[in-house]
Amino acid sequence: MSDKPQWLIREDASVPVLVALALRQELGVRAPEDLPVLRDLAVRAPDAVDATPALEKQWREYWDMTVEPRAHPASVPLELVDGFDTLVALPQAGAEELRAAIAPHAQSSLEYARAAHRRYSDTMRNSTGGDAYRAYASAIAEFERDIGRRAHSFELNVQVLPFSQRGIWWIGALTVAVTDGLRRDVVAFDTAIRPVIAELA
Repeated sequence: MSDKPQWLIREDASVPVLVALALRQELGVRAPEDLPVLRDLAVRAPDAVDATPALEKQWREYWDMTVEPRAHPASVPLELVDGFDTLVALPQAGAEELRAAIAPHAQSSLEYARAAHRRYSDTMRNSTGGDAYRAYASAIAEFERDIGRRAHSFELNVQVLPFSQRGIWWIGALTVAVTDGLRRDVVAFDTAIRPVIAELA
């Protein structure tokens, strides 16, 4: 029985991930270049000063640790950042510019992230009857029929986020971000998630 393939899919609209993206937008960080902006959150004015290369690098390291903490452990001890509860921890050394830059945005980013997480939870509970994983099971079954074999064991994390553009993006080795509107569209989501399943399984 132990040789039977296992798949583990975790889906969420993680508050720490939403906080990191809200801070990205508020600070004018461009990385990751292909990710769109969040809806219902002010976009910086075109003439605003861009984030410095040091700030971009520090944010990117914080982003990687937030999205896939096991794959990106910190090389130095982390400490919580005041104003963010337990949701933002940065390296004790090497993140000074980021720590100073995010401090004024604590309240706004937390409020945005918590509201977006509540909307996700309410929507998924109401639209799927609590069975959010039926779409994944369907995509895996379709993959197995197409390929003519069982799917290999795999792990996938899915972040359902309120991006301004509809789509699906890899944001880590085992993590994708999908627009909330696409996730609610059963047919379109099934089509969009199938290549992701195929890549892992």
